[in-house]
Amino acid sequence: MPHLENMVLCRESQVSTLQSLFGERHHFSFPSIFIYGHTASGKTYVTQTLLKTLELPHVFVNCVECFTLRLLLEKILNKLSHLSSSEEGCSTEITCETFNDFVRLFKQVTKAESLKDQTVYIVLDKAEYLRDMEANLLPGFLRLQELTDRNVTVIFLSEIIWEKFRPDTGCFEPFVLYFPDYSIGHLQKILSHDRPPEYSPDFYAAYINILLGVFYTVCRDLKELRHLAVLNFPKYCEPVVKGEANERDTRKLWRNIEPHLKKAMQTVYLREVSSSQWEKLQKDDSDSGQLKGLSAYTHVELPYYSKFILIAAYLASYNPARTDKRFFLKHHGKIKKTNFLKKHEKTSNHLLGPKPFPLDRLLAILYSIVDSRVAPTANIFSQITSLVTLQLLTLVGHDDQLEGPKYKCTVSLDFIRAVARTVNFDIIKYLYDFL
Repeated sequence: MPHLENMVLCRESQVSTLQSLFGERHHFSFPSIFIYGHTASGKTYVTQTLLKTLELPHVFVNCVECFTLRLLLEKILNKLSHLSSSEEGCSTEITCETFNDFVRLFKQVTKAESLKDQTVYIVLDKAEYLRDMEANLLPGFLRLQELTDRNVTVIFLSEIIWEKFRPDTGCFEPFVLYFPDYSIGHLQKILSHDRPPEYSPDFYAAYINILLGVFYTVCRDLKELRHLAVLNFPKYCEPVVKGEANERDTRKLWRNIEPHLKKAMQTVYLREVSSSQWEKLQKDDSDSGQLKGLSAYTHVELPYYSKFILIAAYLASYNPARTDKRFFLKHHGKIKKTNFLKKHEKTSNHLLGPKPFPLDRLLAILYSIVDSRVAPTANIFSQITSLVTLQLLTLVGHDDQLEGPKYKCTVSLDFIRAVARTVNFDIIKYLYDFL
């Protein structure tokens, strides 16, 4: 279908597979389909677009919204009821508390003429949340076609693999379909498709190429890249609008956009400012305006000890572990940097990026830099969890029960210096790279 190909880019193989599985409207389709892939890999968009374009009767439910069994089952039944009674224009709300009731009510709802002799599709987005519900729910959905004796297909959309779903007791195996991450070429093609009509394709493609050159190594999320493309494009074409450059003057356009893309690098994934606030920030070229947003938010909102935890995490991420004795013990003796500098450490740790560290090391550094005595209470551990939730720390390697959880600090040097200033802490003299 040419129209479908224009709507769904760079997912031809997955669309072809799904169309083959769906078959004709009156044919019995595969009982259950499990689609998985990383965030923003097109799972939800492709499925919804395909079902809407082919005009197939379907129900789409987000499992995050339906956090209990009753909410989930009732939402599916009520949406199906609205589909079957759309011609009549009225329907009654259905109540359902167990999966047995769901099977019985599903048979009644799908008897309607509008749903007869065609496949009904139930799409469960964020399906990983089903694992936290009743044990019979997932096996029941996998065998729904058999239990109801109706032409129904259940489609699961998830970010984790099927092996994490499979119960120990066994279950009916769905058809598994993988959506890989978009390559840089795919992202270039998709983002170029959003070109404003008043600009030429070559001009916008050159802008997307610059954007991906800056952000692709740290961000491959299509939604985030799309947001960044829309947010920074007015600044890129500003010299052209003012008549200071033409569309082919790439060097001048790059010099104009470069400092603003560097600012945007500090806000990837972090929605600390709205789009309107970011536009105001773009107009302010002074250094004082560079750390508005999350850094200002941190000054006000982060608890006192959370700031020291974040500082300790930054030091643990960017200092080699063996330098802790040098920085945090009073009687460590004289240690020359050149004596224990290895060849692979000649490169700045800030260029190599943050390294993971264990929880014990984080707490040891925390106790050393805080003036007052800090007890390892539940309050301290809850603040560490909050920093992970805020994406200021990243949890890595938490499956290893012997070593325990490991973390990485994800904030920039400018950001941590701004935090350190609020507690009168000179972080530079504790950083190995600045000795």
